[in-house]
Amino acid sequence: MKALEKFTNFTLNDTGLLLLRLFLGLTMLFAHGIGKWGRLFGSGDIRFSDPFGVGDTTSLALAVFAEVICSILLALGLLTRWALIPLIITMFVAAFIVHINDDFGIMERALLYGAGYVTLFLTGPGKYSIDYFLRNRKTEVNQ
Repeated sequence: MKALEKFTNFTLNDTGLLLLRLFLGLTMLFAHGIGKWGRLFGSGDIRFSDPFGVGDTTSLALAVFAEVICSILLALGLLTRWALIPLIITMFVAAFIVHINDDFGIMERALLYGAGYVTLFLTGPGKYSIDYFLRNRKTEVNQ
């Protein structure tokens, strides 16, 4: 009975990590990243928050990298912890620099994404990820 309970707990934990990765990655991609991608590669003038003085275009490109490329990597579970670093930075910049004077409801969204990203950074992607597959395949090849 304990073996079944252990299996169920690990399976549920890994399923939860998969759902969290997919939700955070795909909602960031489609709700925020794709729009910024269009602004970056569109024909219009680029106007974007530039909290570090690197220029509107560079700031937007960094946000696009995090919200498009890193979100896709997160959803796939590929290079997960590396992909989470730009996402965490982007969300905390959004919350504590860009939206610091806005209502909490505006800041809250970035904080929720940031908390989810930090959680995944601490836990790792789980066994339903490309990272897990590659790590275990490498182990099998070395044995």
